[in-house]
Amino acid sequence: MTRMGGVWQNWARNAKVRPQRVERPASTAAVRRAVLAASLRGLKVKAVGAGHSFTPIAVAPGVLLDLDDLTGVVAVDRERSRATLRAGTRLHAIPALLRPYGLAMQNLGDIDRQSIAGATSTGTHGTGARFGGIATQIVGVTLVTPTGDILTVTEDENSELLPAVALGLGALGILVELTIQCVPAFVLHAVERPEPLDDVLATLDQRAEASDHFEFYWFPHTGIALTKTNTRLPGDAPRHRLPRVARWTDDELLANGMYRGVCAIGRVVPPLTPAFSRLAVTLTGDREYTDASHRVFTQHRGVRFREMEYALPAENTAAAFGQLRQLIEERGWRISFPVEVRFAAADGLWLSTASGRPTGYIAVHRYWREDPTDYFEAVEQIMLSHGGRPHWGKLHTLDAAALRERYQRYDDFVAVRDRLDPDRMFANRYLERVLGP
Repeated sequence: MTRMGGVWQNWARNAKVRPQRVERPASTAAVRRAVLAASLRGLKVKAVGAGHSFTPIAVAPGVLLDLDDLTGVVAVDRERSRATLRAGTRLHAIPALLRPYGLAMQNLGDIDRQSIAGATSTGTHGTGARFGGIATQIVGVTLVTPTGDILTVTEDENSELLPAVALGLGALGILVELTIQCVPAFVLHAVERPEPLDDVLATLDQRAEASDHFEFYWFPHTGIALTKTNTRLPGDAPRHRLPRVARWTDDELLANGMYRGVCAIGRVVPPLTPAFSRLAVTLTGDREYTDASHRVFTQHRGVRFREMEYALPAENTAAAFGQLRQLIEERGWRISFPVEVRFAAADGLWLSTASGRPTGYIAVHRYWREDPTDYFEAVEQIMLSHGGRPHWGKLHTLDAAALRERYQRYDDFVAVRDRLDPDRMFANRYLERVLGP
């Protein structure tokens, strides 16, 4: 998220707004005052964290609540391994906050720049067929309603609202605190290998089920999948970290520095893209190491891009990927960014992309200076034909009518929205599109 001359824009630089007012609350009381003041002036309110959504879900034409100062640990329940965090706390800060208590988050995505409230509100997830998205770790929230009141939702208080507010799209109130169910700190043994793509697709279901955390990347124009298999080990297991120079070479020099240049050149001279993709496959993706869970789950992404990701019934993932692969070949597109495939367990959150079904995710990307429209729209049609649901924080074209058909509890969520925000103080154009006016 950046603010330049009073203009807010997201990380991908495809959503921007000049809010009428910006507030930077550092406490729940300050959030309440900001909401009440906005209500008196008839202004809508949106909270923003890192601005890492590719959709305009956080665009705030009225009052923008910048939660960068609403951070840190509120309380830790050692007996139940639970931590209550302020809503603006960034994911990358949480491991250090939990370390004194010997705790960790159960699962993470591959980017950790987001705020905890932003990540959970948009359905951010990691990978692992037995593990849910980050929002499934929420066991309680505190939010500010349009009237400035405090609403607490836990397993014991207003529990019927938890499946809605744990992944609420920012439509139900301003989250100020979240309680997450943690696990004892653990390490991950990572094995990253280039493998023949056809072999990976033929055994995709088995790989996902047999591994704690499995994913793969595919650079179009190659026949290789870069697989990553992570196995969970106790926190006191021996660690065999990547040497500092090797990690810097792989994650910074190659994955960010050189790759930024490759994307820029490929934009100007598209025919060079396949050769660069084949080179990328030969230079990356062959290593083995063991380290703290958050250091294995996440990576630094320095090359700016736009992204669309769809959630599919897990059993449809390989077929949908095959059609995507064929599409790129038939259209003759030169795609410099890899396609990413991940998995998640079914959950009971009403608007979770994995709600009610084991899920496979397929994500496509384009360099931020390239127009993704034709590519994304064609891929979207494939994903929809396989029962796909779009990630709430990533680009898609669906509206409320189309989304209602894809979520069994969609109308229940809208009913909660009608109850908690009848005047739509927390709405914006994106929410009007996906939830209705």
